[in-house]
Amino acid sequence: MPQGGQPSPLPGNIMLNEPDRELTRRGYRFVRYMDDCMIFCKSRKSAERTLRNIISFIEGKPFLKVNRKKTSVAHISKVKYPGYAFYCYKGKCRFRVHPKSVEKKKDKIRELTKRSNGWGNEYRAMKLTQFVRGWVNYFSPADMKGLLYHMIKKYGMSKWKVHEMSDCRKGIWRSALMLNSVLTKQATASLGYISMTDYYLKVCEN
Repeated sequence: MPQGGQPSPLPGNIMLNEPDRELTRRGYRFVRYMDDCMIFCKSRKSAERTLRNIISFIEGKPFLKVNRKKTSVAHISKVKYPGYAFYCYKGKCRFRVHPKSVEKKKDKIRELTKRSNGWGNEYRAMKLTQFVRGWVNYFSPADMKGLLYHMIKKYGMSKWKVHEMSDCRKGIWRSALMLNSVLTKQATASLGYISMTDYYLKVCEN
């Protein structure tokens, strides 16, 4: 079955159903995405003991193989899973978009907007919209305020406007209008993006 196809996660979920049930039976707090599993423990000693016990179970009754090179005990702040970074706030675990995920997003946008790909203006806009919507939907559970703050700050906006926009308490459209006022051609060009208006006019001239 091709990896990445719609039915491809099904065999993995079937195979890992028994380990999921065992983790639940033992009272562990855990999350699993495909074959990547993260188990939450209160201390390093507890995590190391849990790791030994779970590996023993997985490689025993279900007859599965654990990738030891990718299996470790780490503090939540050091974990990337999958595409998210984690931190503690007021005694609770919260998560944000991992910096590597942000860089991948920027690279993808540059790829979609470069002139050399030979796409038409309408198709380019469709692909860009699809990617941005998918990215935002995937990372919607994350805390975005800090990410938005640092991204918007790069455009040279005053500090109070950055705080207001990243909070978005006055509505997304107000934030969009404020961002539009600082996203000049020079600012977007310095980040490696092209102006869709200029591109459209160039196409019309030709």
